[in-house]
Parts: sequence; structure tokens; C-alpha cells
Amino acid sequence: MQAVKEKDNHLNVNEKETHDVVVRFAGDSGDGMQLTGTNFTQATALYGNDLSTFPDFPAEIRAPVGATFGVSAFQIYFGADDVTTSGDDVDVLVAMNPAALVTNLGKLVKGGLVIVDKGAFTQKNLTKAKYEINPLEDNSLDGFRVLSIDIHKQVLTAVEPYGLSHKDALRCKNMWTLGLVMWLFDRDRSATIESLNKKFAAKPQVADANIAALNAGHAYGETAELPAGIHVYKVPKAKVPPGMYRNITGTQALAYGLIAGSELAEIDLLFASYPITPASNLLHELSSKKGFRVKTFQAEDEIAAVCSAMGASFAGSLGVTSSAGPGIALKAEGISLAVASELPLVIVNTQRGGPSTGLPTKTEQSDFNMALFGRHGDTPIPVVAASTATDCFDVAIEAVRLAIRYMTPVMILSDGYLANASEPWKIPNFDSLKSFKVNHYDEPKDFKPSIRDKNTNARVWAKPGTPGMEHRIGGIEKSFETGDISYDPANHQKMTELRKEKVAQIAHDIPLQEVCFGESEGKLAVLGWGSTYGAIHQAVKRAVADGMQVSHIHVRYLSPMPSNLCEILSKFDSVLVPEMNTGQFIKMIRSEFLIDAQGLNKIAGQPFKIGEILAAIVEKYQDL
Repeated sequence: MQAVKEKDNHLNVNEKETHDVVVRFAGDSGDGMQLTGTNFTQATALYGNDLSTFPDFPAEIRAPVGATFGVSAFQIYFGADDVTTSGDDVDVLVAMNPAALVTNLGKLVKGGLVIVDKGAFTQKNLTKAKYEINPLEDNSLDGFRVLSIDIHKQVLTAVEPYGLSHKDALRCKNMWTLGLVMWLFDRDRSATIESLNKKFAAKPQVADANIAALNAGHAYGETAELPAGIHVYKVPKAKVPPGMYRNITGTQALAYGLIAGSELAEIDLLFASYPITPASNLLHELSSKKGFRVKTFQAEDEIAAVCSAMGASFAGSLGVTSSAGPGIALKAEGISLAVASELPLVIVNTQRGGPSTGLPTKTEQSDFNMALFGRHGDTPIPVVAASTATDCFDVAIEAVRLAIRYMTPVMILSDGYLANASEPWKIPNFDSLKSFKVNHYDEPKDFKPSIRDKNTNARVWAKPGTPGMEHRIGGIEKSFETGDISYDPANHQKMTELRKEKVAQIAHDIPLQEVCFGESEGKLAVLGWGSTYGAIHQAVKRAVADGMQVSHIHVRYLSPMPSNLCEILSKFDSVLVPEMNTGQFIKMIRSEFLIDAQGLNKIAGQPFKIGEILAAIVEKYQDL
């Protein structure tokens, strides 16, 4: 957060203006921190700030109450300028119990504000968090501004008129806390109240109790004699282009992009999937959109899901499947079948920490190698990577376009951070999107499934039940001439090279690579892909402001890569590649372009901080 400006003529005595703020809500997985963060995000978006969020889930479905490994957190970074990450150091930490405090205090900036529910700081909870002494009593928090409130007591008093049980009454404590934080940042409660009435329409007593708790928390901030140094934060509205905006997560953007792709292609879409964290929400999103050309199918396993999607494509619809890393590994043979059969198929890989079960709710970029090479035989497929939550919309449309135009599987790389992160999205005018209508092959005379488009090398897409165009396809190698099974060595060589060339020539059908920020040549290029975009963007922006010749280049098309990428990189003295893996993309850059790029690798289940990349830029720049 930038330095706070003392009050001026436009501010009340108990208000201070700041340019941007990072707030983190943390508590037990049953404390409703995700709901609290989501409602605060909605109010912040409506206020007019730019923002980015990071829901940080525990891996356990329901860990023991008070356990450190069961802490659920929601972080939001918002301000008056462009916000592209969920923030580095936290300015305001809301800790609902000792476990939330001990696991998140290290993220709080010195002098930052920590709001704690002292009613949860019982000896039992302190022991679970491995506190020998209550941190609220041993001066260990002296470096911070502490607002210690018995929220348990406050919320029980606030909801007493509604006749809830003790357990149900305490469930309203997240709304009481939200009310206090809304007062702290001068946020309007009306959208939250409307949401609560809608959510609990069948239980008006519960809705009324939560609203009462929300209002009581806000009133506490207005009327209580708070400790010195605690003020209402005034964060100016962001200057954004005019238009209609909504807050959107990466998962929602992917869903809308797939729907838009099917509409632009004028083709039905079957989404076949099997639940897996953090990819499951895509199935949830699409299953509620039956008003469009979308059908959803929850398969019995990952293999059934990819094969069902392929079946839809064979029948003339577009098959789409999704998973996280472990499920993508199970789908590998099915994806290879789609390559051999030359069927359009979109695969969404929402990456998570690995290997094996790994870190189910944490983020990583370690599936790059698997996306490009993780199948048996020579099975090249186009791979595109989303860089932000809103970029997921455009990437999904592009994946649909490439799959249909080139009759090939296309993999989208997202990750746990992008899937759950949210940001304001300017809703596009659908009429401005370029259509790519599908025209299934309809010339039964002399039909063969091996007929190809001379421009793309894509084989024809004929519906199998069309009279005169009955045909079979499968995974066994096929004759280039007839499409029948062939074991001829020379034919296999030709078909393998054809499939490779078909993907390689896509490089001529995608935009040339551009520099995202900075000059087109200079001392240092920071090269990224995927969700590292936001942190790289801000780090490079700060480095340039400090007078360094640094530029940001971000690659969407990983296979094939843009045809001018090598030329752009060669104009810089050095290249730095931040990745959330041990260094996978960088090996491709070194081998393809013979560029001695340097890596910056983070494998912690958490996204990069701006400061981490900026520090690497400064260190590298000093050596040039």
C-alpha cells in the first residue's frame, strides 16, 4: 500500500486517503471467509475500484476446528490504478482465530492493521495453533495496529431477537466482521443485503439475522471508541474506460468463452468432465447454462469424460473436457486418439501443485511439459495459456476456433490461481466478435474421410450418419490416400510429418508476438506465460519507473509459438523467465532459440509476489 496521505479539506478527521490496499480475511473453513471476501469484493467493484482477488483454500474438505492446516483465506487487492495481482504484503488482516493469526501474520506489513476475534482466543484454540502464550497479551503484536474485539459476544447480542440456536447465531459472525470492514473502507452494504435476502429466501429468519449482524458490525465501527491510528480508509475510484462491467473469475470467464465459441461457430457443445479440484467449478458453471448450445455430462472417470467428448466431436458437435494435472494424465491416451483421429477437441487443464495428488487447492505451472509432450508417440497439439481471469474468455474462444479450423485437440492452460481469482471484466459486444461458422462436409460423391483442406491440412469433418458419408475412424494409423487402416512404413512417416506440420503452420494463423510493456529492445526482457502476467507487469512497471531498460513479453501461444518471438527476444541483452515450476518453458526457449535465458522459479503453491520478481530484475540488471 502506498504511503497514507494525511487528511485534507475533503476528508473527515477520522479518515485517511490511500491509493491502494491489500485486505486478507482468514479463519476456519467453516467461518465463511470466502463468502465474506466475495461480498466485500462485490461492494468494492460497485464502488469503482480496480481489483484482483485470491481465494486461498485449505486442501482438507473440513479440517478440525482451530487447526492451522484448515485455515481458509480470501485476499483482495484494490486501488485507484490498474491492479493485476492480488497484492504482496497485506495492509489489513482479519483473523477469526489463533490459527488464522499465526499462519497469516507474516504476510502483514509492519504497522498494518490486524482485526482479531478475541472471543475465539480460548486456551483450546491457542493450543491448536501452538501458541504457548496468548499473542493478544504478550506484546508480540506491538509492531502492528491491533483491533481486538469479542466478535462472539457482539454477534450473539446482535442476532438475539431472531431466536437462532447458539451454533446458528455464531455462524453470523462473518457478516458482523464484514459490516465492520465495510465501515472501515466506506463500502455500501445494500448489494450484500440484497444477496442475503436472495440466498436465504426460504429462511427469512436466517436472512434477517445475518443482515442484523452486518449492520451491527458497521454500527460498531461508527460508534465505538476505537484505538488511536484506526481510521476509515478512502481509496479513490479507478479511472476505467466506459462500458458495462461485472466481476468475474477465471472459471466463469472460461465458461462464457466456451459458450461464445460455440455460438460463433454455430455448433452444439458437449462438456464432459469428472470432478477434480480446482477444475470442478467449470462443470458447475456450464451445467447452469442450458439456455445456450451447451450440454454437460459428468462422466464416471477421466477416461470416460475425454472419450465422451470425442464421441460428440465425431458426431458433429464440439467436444470439450477439463481436469487438473492428475486427470489430464489419465486423459493422455484419449487425447492421443483425438490426434490420430484428427477430431476437434478442447481440453482445459486447470493446473495445481504436484506431483501425484500434490497440493489440490494450490496453484502451479508445472504441467507445461505434459501439455506439450505428455502423450505417447509424436502427438503435437496447439497449447494456449490464459494470463488473467478475464483473458480466460478470449483464450477459450481462440481454442474453439483453432480446434475447429485445424481439426485437432487444443489444450488451454489455466491454473488454480486464475480459476478462483476475480477481477472487473468489461463485457464485450458479442456482435463485435468475429464468427467462424462450422460447415460440415456435405459432398457425398467420392467421399473419403482423408480429404483435406489445402490451406490448413485439416481433414474434412463429416457427420457419420449422413447418407453417402458413412465412415469409421480410430487410433490405428490410416492411409493418407483413403483413410483406411495402413501399416505401411512410408505412410506412417508421411502421416506423422503431416500432423506435425498441421500444428506448426498454425504459427501463421496467430498474432505476432508483441511487447506488453516497455520498449521493443533494451537490456532485459522479462518473459512469462500464464498467470505470472500480473506480477511481471507490475514489477516491470516499477523497474521502468526507476529508470531501468526492462520490458515485459508474455506468450499466449505456447505451441506453436509466435513466429517472431525469437526475433523479439534477440533484441535484448538478457532474458529472465519467471515460472511457477522448476523451469520448463525456459528449456523450450533455450533449445528452440539458443538464447541463454535465466530462470526465476517458485514452487510454493502460491502465486509470485511483485516484490519477488522486482528483486530478481534488480539483481539481474546490476550484472548487465
